[in-house]
Amino acid sequence: MRRRPVLPALALVAAAPLALLAAQPASAALVPSPPTVSADDAALTLAPIGTYESGVFEEGAAEIVAYYAAGQRLLVVNAVAGSVEVLDVSDPTAPVSLFSYDIASEFVGVANSVAVRADGLAAVAVEAAVKTDPGRVVFFDAAGNGAPLGSVEVGALPDMLTFTPDGTRVVVANEAEPDKLTNTIDPQGTVSIVSVPSTVSAPAQEAVQTVDFLRFDPPTSAPLPEGVRVYGGVPGSATPIADSLEPEYITVDSSSSRAYVTLQEANAIAEIDLDAAELLEVRPLGFKDWSADVFDGSDEDGPLDEKGDPTGLINLASWPVLGIYSPDAIASYSAGGSTYLVTANEGDAREWGENAPNEYLEEERVEDLTLCSNLDPALQTDAAIGRLNVSIANGYDADQDCYSELYTLGGRSFSIWSADGTQVFDSGSDFERITAELLPEFFNSDHAETEFDSRSDSKGPEPEGITLGEVGGRTYAFIGLERIGGVMVYDITSPTEASFVTYVNNRDFEADLESPEAGDLGPEGLTFITAADSPTGAPMLAVGNEVSGTTTLYSITAAATDPGTVPPIDPNTGGPAGELAATGAETAGAVLLGALALVGGLALLLVRRRRTA
Repeated sequence: MRRRPVLPALALVAAAPLALLAAQPASAALVPSPPTVSADDAALTLAPIGTYESGVFEEGAAEIVAYYAAGQRLLVVNAVAGSVEVLDVSDPTAPVSLFSYDIASEFVGVANSVAVRADGLAAVAVEAAVKTDPGRVVFFDAAGNGAPLGSVEVGALPDMLTFTPDGTRVVVANEAEPDKLTNTIDPQGTVSIVSVPSTVSAPAQEAVQTVDFLRFDPPTSAPLPEGVRVYGGVPGSATPIADSLEPEYITVDSSSSRAYVTLQEANAIAEIDLDAAELLEVRPLGFKDWSADVFDGSDEDGPLDEKGDPTGLINLASWPVLGIYSPDAIASYSAGGSTYLVTANEGDAREWGENAPNEYLEEERVEDLTLCSNLDPALQTDAAIGRLNVSIANGYDADQDCYSELYTLGGRSFSIWSADGTQVFDSGSDFERITAELLPEFFNSDHAETEFDSRSDSKGPEPEGITLGEVGGRTYAFIGLERIGGVMVYDITSPTEASFVTYVNNRDFEADLESPEAGDLGPEGLTFITAADSPTGAPMLAVGNEVSGTTTLYSITAAATDPGTVPPIDPNTGGPAGELAATGAETAGAVLLGALALVGGLALLLVRRRRTA
């Protein structure tokens, strides 16, 4: 694995406000000077140029976005309304709603995801009113006025779907979570492969194939690879492993023959042969060693204020903790003739049946656990990581009846993996270090509440969405930070040599969160728009923000300087040909040196956070 060295020098800039054209209904004002930080040698800039406001706060009114290039239309999932808003973005500075495709008029349920083919065939993943029942994929024509085309039944809780690059199939991640209230029903996680017509029309039910995980349960009982997390299921289930493996997100390789599926809670990725509709492998992702890196693990590690209440502190430090990557979104690209996977390491806990007989709540604070003698009791103080949420499913020593290891959910990072599951890059502590430098007064704030340091005890900035795009012959990853907000951009042209480019956050932390002036809160879905498909002739990024209910378009501008010739990629290392990937010890040392430099400049900065009564 290649860990990235210390970040290059960063340039803090305030983006100049961009003038909008004539005001349009539901078009919101942009944040005048969105916080921005870039590497000195950044080869591109990212700037918000237009946004559409649903007017609905914290109801998932703008989650997943998909772009229909021929019509210059953006499709936006409004989850709770059970609809897809279709926006005209021919003028990206002033998006306009054309119509809303109301799925709820046909099916009672929640819209979770949308994808669209080049000819306008749109597919929407819709979970049933009872989420443990089978869901549906609904098809409509995005090229016209949203004419409904039909639907097919798929597995329980279809959470995400995507077309294969060749447009012949829709692949659906059926997450199949348990019922939240009682935790007595837990359907099997599956992946649906739907062969679709070449015309703008819906497939028949017979076109649906299902890939499951039953081979790991009796009677076959194939061995599950060590490290795949299976826990917290419904007691007495005959298929506990198939129940526990919950597909979250899918990427399909450029050949349209392989799908890679994140199994978030299991901390694993499944590989599926789409031609054979067959599960090939389930690969565990391993754990992140936070003793060799730094993160902020407490929201109450500062001194007491004048009222005697604890305060927060930017305190990036190493701790004897292992991170469970638990990725949400996944994307893929080719470098040097090999496929690489890129994940946003969000983290997610199982929390089912609270106060019910089958209650399972995965997370507890370190201060509430019984630690084994190998762990220092001082870890349980607020000044250390006593308030850090950790998983009770890992690290428990049954013989001693105590926890000998601590596992926290999420990697607070993004990672690049070879197709066989080998990690070749992780962004380490970059996201917290960058946001600490740029936004010290709002470090680790939440998306629905502006409170300094409030997310440090639980997954930090929480990277969730990711998309990839090519600009000027180089490949970039765009990663959305769900909690504090904003988009990180990395150059991933050489998989082992990925480097930070820029970070932009279209959020005004001083504004009323429910006002348009607050900007974007809770980025969820991101989609890259190529220059060839863009209404401006230049690449753009579209972001759906689930908390603010806004959909924002960003311009992507290549720097005037030549970024240089892209070196050939060595397929054995993922790095430039003729170079070996650096060892973990070398890069970990570099990261720690960088972290110590940051701590020297920032960690002693006490920012007393506002507390609610």
